Amino acid sequence: MGPSLILLPFFSVIILNLPLRNLMKRLAFWLCLALLSAQIYWAFFPQAVLWGRYFAVFQEVLRFDLISDSLTRLMLLSIGIVSLVALFMGRRMIENQEQRFNFINLLFIILAGMNGIVMVRDIFSLYVFLEIASIASFIMIASSKHAHALEGVFKYIVMSMVATVLMLSAIALFLVVSGDTSFSAINAAVRGTPSGSMLTFAIGIFSCGLFIKSGLMPFHGWLPDTYSWAPAPVSVLLAGIVTKTVGVYALIRLVVSVFGLHASFQQVLMFVGIISIVIGAIAALGQNDFRRMLAYSSISQVGYIVLGLGSGTALGLSGAVFHLFNHSIFKSLLFVNAAAVETQTGRRDMNTMSGLSKRMPLTGITSCLGSLSCAGIPPLAGFWSKLIIIIALWVSGHYLYAFIAVAASVVTLAYFLSMQRRVFFGKLAEDLVQIKETGFYLGFCAILLALITVGAGIFFPFMLNTFILPVGNILGG
Repeated sequence: MGPSLILLPFFSVIILNLPLRNLMKRLAFWLCLALLSAQIYWAFFPQAVLWGRYFAVFQEVLRFDLISDSLTRLMLLSIGIVSLVALFMGRRMIENQEQRFNFINLLFIILAGMNGIVMVRDIFSLYVFLEIASIASFIMIASSKHAHALEGVFKYIVMSMVATVLMLSAIALFLVVSGDTSFSAINAAVRGTPSGSMLTFAIGIFSCGLFIKSGLMPFHGWLPDTYSWAPAPVSVLLAGIVTKTVGVYALIRLVVSVFGLHASFQQVLMFVGIISIVIGAIAALGQNDFRRMLAYSSISQVGYIVLGLGSGTALGLSGAVFHLFNHSIFKSLLFVNAAAVETQTGRRDMNTMSGLSKRMPLTGITSCLGSLSCAGIPPLAGFWSKLIIIIALWVSGHYLYAFIAVAASVVTLAYFLSMQRRVFFGKLAEDLVQIKETGFYLGFCAILLALITVGAGIFFPFMLNTFILPVGNILGG
């Protein structure tokens, strides 16, 4: 099934743009829904006979060499869920049929790019798929033609150009040293000359490129504007999974499978992670714009993932990957709710709202669940992933980092409680008494994501044994 997860989205774009365009516009949503549902199913049941029987031809004919381990499965699950939510949001919020059709085409391209990123075993192929997902994201952001969105995408493009130069330069150096761009060849070169200056430089600049793509401090300048002003379905897609895949996942995969984690690199990761956690949380605390606050919160939460990775332990890797999954869910949920509030009230400034839970109870309840999970309150999923990361830091002797991570969670709780108070609690504003709860599509997305973040917390032992511990074993082995 693995190769088909890359090829079928590309084939779908070709099929949708053949003649009979009016028919294809009506079929686009259902085709995308079917493909995303199949991907989610495959993430849970990778050995299903159905896939082996009907899709093994891709493996035999094209000879793809792809990764299919527990980390890949968890990422494909996250990609499938968040892309499904973005699809439903696009159906609800993009009224023009032509624009909605274009959105689905771009979603297929991004899906192929992200699936390729999580499955390839070659650093140049990783870069190619990374750029496929990034370029489609640029077009999606700019599709609103809003001045702020265009400003945000311009910053994103400029920073991505810098990242591209860094990564291509690093790939050239890897090729010179190892004679190949496969993960195994580069890893062998790193193991053979662990202190080689050229390899160290190549690892450093490639990692900087991924820091830019991840929106980590101090490379975050593009992220708040992009998340804040992109069309709502695109914000969910970007904040929920695209940035995590093109930046954070790629960093995790390369550290685990290619670069290794030497002491100096470990300290760089932990420093970048803790700076992102602290500054992102403080910046979020001072925001009045709903979506901009969530954008800075994303920077902070990604810092936890990098901090767990930097701990250098199998437990830390497990916590980092679990938090990546949790963040994709609860941050998508919060962006869905921000879109619902903005759609129903026409407002983004949290100081101009109050008491919305009286008129939008579903949005208020699910927003509270997402906020508490992000802050690490038990028994929600975010609590467990943060707990694993903090335990990993403590047992590996990084006591100060563990203490700061706990303190930053208190700040996270503070700004989310402030958001809940200003938006959903208190007396309903007089000019908002006529608003109603959001419709089916946004409501379905909110319920689905809320159930996942609650379920992943309550059924944490299942998640631990099925997805999380096997990921840690990759590093442990």
